[in-house]
Amino acid sequence: MINLRHALSLGRSQDGWRKFLRSLGRPGHVGSAGNGSTRLREIFAFGSNPGNLRMFAYRPPTLADNPPLVVVLHGCTQTAAGYDLGAGWSTLADRYGFALVLPEQQRSNNPSGCFNWFHPMHSRRNQGEPLSIRQMIEKCVVDFGIDRRQVFVTGLSAGGAMTSVMLACYPEVFAGGAIVAGLPYGAATNVQQAFESMFQSPSRSAREWGDLVRKASSHRGPWPRVSVWHGNADKTVIPSNALEILKQWTEVHGLPLSPSVTAQVDGFPRQVWINEVGDEIIEAYTIPNMAHGTPLAIGEAEGACGAPGPFLLPVGISSSYHIAKFFGIAVPRASVARSMAKLSPAPDHFAATEPVLEGEVLDKDDKTGWEEDPRPPLPDIGAVINEALRAAGLIKG
Repeated sequence: MINLRHALSLGRSQDGWRKFLRSLGRPGHVGSAGNGSTRLREIFAFGSNPGNLRMFAYRPPTLADNPPLVVVLHGCTQTAAGYDLGAGWSTLADRYGFALVLPEQQRSNNPSGCFNWFHPMHSRRNQGEPLSIRQMIEKCVVDFGIDRRQVFVTGLSAGGAMTSVMLACYPEVFAGGAIVAGLPYGAATNVQQAFESMFQSPSRSAREWGDLVRKASSHRGPWPRVSVWHGNADKTVIPSNALEILKQWTEVHGLPLSPSVTAQVDGFPRQVWINEVGDEIIEAYTIPNMAHGTPLAIGEAEGACGAPGPFLLPVGISSSYHIAKFFGIAVPRASVARSMAKLSPAPDHFAATEPVLEGEVLDKDDKTGWEEDPRPPLPDIGAVINEALRAAGLIKG
């Protein structure tokens, strides 16, 4: 058993945590997939930005009519551009005509570049980082003509945990979300609990997990569809976190914990939960022998995209592609146009009018220009922390 209380005593003050991280830094660690140029563009004015995040977006050369929007949240040590390159989301955006918004953490907010999913200020509706991300979404909805019925969110690791935050705090905004090597909403309210959840994944009842989601907003359904991905050899965020996520969202949707269907997709096991009218509401992939990261399939085939790198693992299945399929947006653009023409007007929980965010004003008229992100990648903090814990005898292997 890991003595997390001893390990985390190193980082109980912000200055001590920063010094600890700096002292453990090693050259050669990279947090993005290589140093290729980015196609993302930065938007500088999108609202009050209480979380002090950077906003990057991608609009493909040909945007579908009534296009979807995918919010993509990077992991610790990564950048928006690095994670886009590695996970291949802009490649899929080009292929299928949807837009992207990629929030980016600043090291002034978190020394390892993680979204602060475990901090109360940044895990509640209409404040901190969640509100900044919500404002970015509204900026893209207005500027790109996004269909409000087709807004989705996905993320890796800390970005996966922040995906859980966004789905719980703004369920009326999202049609679906995908959590990759992440944690359930409400798993932690401080750094110590965050590490305990990552390494030990304390179990709670499905009802307890579901209540946390219901308390995060006044929304009472319908709820977003959820895709869960995890490697069964993950030692950074242990795989039992995936089970806790499934307990949370099956309970919210009123579904049993046992899946409706189990199948093989690209040689990997997929579990599916289907509601009473036959819709796939939740899916889960457990990738055998995969460590902490985003599963990739590399190549030029339709089901492949991205580039390998730290936490970007070429195991033979593209999570990004299959997530897009689960969202219903990985289809030829002509088919999208035909299917969208059959849809009724947006339901109330995807309101066509701009929402009022409890006093926060969105600058809809700002057309500030975009620019490329010139910064080098951040160090690999996940490996650094594991190395420190291993050196201290707190974990083995």
